[in-house]
Amino acid sequence: MIQLIRDFLRPYRTSLVVIILLVTTQSLANLYLPFLNADIINDGVVTGDIGYIVEVGVLMLGISLALGVVAIIAVYFSARTAMGFGRDVRRSMFHAVESFSLQEVNKFGKPSLITRNTNDVQQVQMLVLVALTTLIAAPITAIGGVIMALRTNVQLSALLLFIVPIMAVVIGAIVSQAVPLFRSVQTKIDGINAVLRENLAGIRVIRAFVRTRSEEARFERANDELTDTSLRVARLFALMMPALMLIFNLSSVAVIWFGGHLVNSGDIQIGDLTAFLAYIMQILFSVMMAVMLMTMVPRAAASAERIQQVLQTSPGISDPADPKSLPPSGASIEVRNASFQYPGAQDPVLCDVSFEIRPGQFTAVVGGTGSGKTTLVNLITRLYDVSSGQIAIDGVDVRAVPQEKLWSRFGLVPQQAFLFRGSIASNVRFGAEDASNEEVWQALQIAQADSFVTQLADGLDSEIDQGGSNVSGGQRQRLAIARAVVRQAPIYIFDDSFSALDYTTDARLRAALRQHTRDSAVLVVAQRISTIRDADQIVVLDRGTVAGIGTHESLMADCETYREIVLSQLTETEAEA
Repeated sequence: MIQLIRDFLRPYRTSLVVIILLVTTQSLANLYLPFLNADIINDGVVTGDIGYIVEVGVLMLGISLALGVVAIIAVYFSARTAMGFGRDVRRSMFHAVESFSLQEVNKFGKPSLITRNTNDVQQVQMLVLVALTTLIAAPITAIGGVIMALRTNVQLSALLLFIVPIMAVVIGAIVSQAVPLFRSVQTKIDGINAVLRENLAGIRVIRAFVRTRSEEARFERANDELTDTSLRVARLFALMMPALMLIFNLSSVAVIWFGGHLVNSGDIQIGDLTAFLAYIMQILFSVMMAVMLMTMVPRAAASAERIQQVLQTSPGISDPADPKSLPPSGASIEVRNASFQYPGAQDPVLCDVSFEIRPGQFTAVVGGTGSGKTTLVNLITRLYDVSSGQIAIDGVDVRAVPQEKLWSRFGLVPQQAFLFRGSIASNVRFGAEDASNEEVWQALQIAQADSFVTQLADGLDSEIDQGGSNVSGGQRQRLAIARAVVRQAPIYIFDDSFSALDYTTDARLRAALRQHTRDSAVLVVAQRISTIRDADQIVVLDRGTVAGIGTHESLMADCETYREIVLSQLTETEAEA
């Protein structure tokens, strides 16, 4: 945690110096006020010198007003620094997550990454905000209070030898038990977020299968676990404050009791006793402020540890040290003996897959569920790296090309057509920010989406909810296709992107794509045979291996796996037509 705070507070050195000076001035002035109060009592009240009382009283009033101004300025700089710290940590975490491969994202889990970038950062940010004032004021006040107490009366100061150790033991015992509990609380919050995310994403499935009650019970279990752990933490700190207040009050009684005897014997003046009592209160109050800070430390430490795990994780896929450039034109894809195995899996998903896609060629990939089709797409776009073998674009290994340069070659439509919150135009322009309205409409026409967009009241400015939840599955797919088309990419990849379209729309869309992508390499992953039967080349995957490569006609004659897939959808006559 200290390393995280030090690294991200380094840009705020000037503000930190200002805060230290202001808080130091405030603490020293607070220590000076009891001394002046003692003077008023000893030299003004006892002697009846009204002029002296007024003179010192005005000085105390002026110092108090100045203290108020200094405190406001110190809080302003502290808040600004803490907010800047939180902003910078969130930015760094976002950048780190953006560089992760799918492997790191799956390792942490999406709900956990969201919690770490919101709740965890907030915990550390609040600690920084409190520490910027308390961490400076508390030691100055405590040490200065001890010095002033000794200066006032050494005999009474001996009480501190009993009071402070007792407080330290109480605080240490409670905090040592709180640290592991706070780590557990953050883990339980991840669990709550995971359940909520799954339920919101799968609400239709839950209702369709009448699983609402079971999901409520699942959430209840996660909620109860979080509540129970939080209550254990609350019980610990519920003991702390009464214990400290008891010590605080007993200390006051002890000072007054022993101080009264010293006043009675003439060893101390009444004004000095009130000053000593004020110093004892300041010392104990500074310890209480430190305790308040300490109550935040365990949870912030657990949060900082989780933040550092993200920031210190090196992406499994990174840009090469000696990058190579892709040729300015051309769009061939070569898959050479590519194999891939997920970490921890016993068997590879893909094994010795080889084929080539040339510019202007329409290549389709078909296969049964779990045959590795989407994994192959992820390898070509380098969302994963091959375990062995090679994937090359225009003869250059994809691992030798900077990731952004590689990705700029693709117009990708993923299996799950995801849309962003915004307008239809902004979603289509996600593929090409500088696309004109004419280019956007052209992409929509090719994707067969212009018909329903023109029927909307706001046309291109019509709002899209997060994930495209306010449009149908087919409309969502067509908008995702338009987003890829407007990119004018040399390579297009459609990962089962026509499944929600009716046969007529599918046919019109493929015909339009043929014209638009005649100079590009096109890879289509599909389950529907009618979508890919006219492909120049069909790659058939079976359990991660290539079962056959060829046209529809040649595969029907030579590849039993392909023939089974076709005849599961078409009759013999339809397949040969």
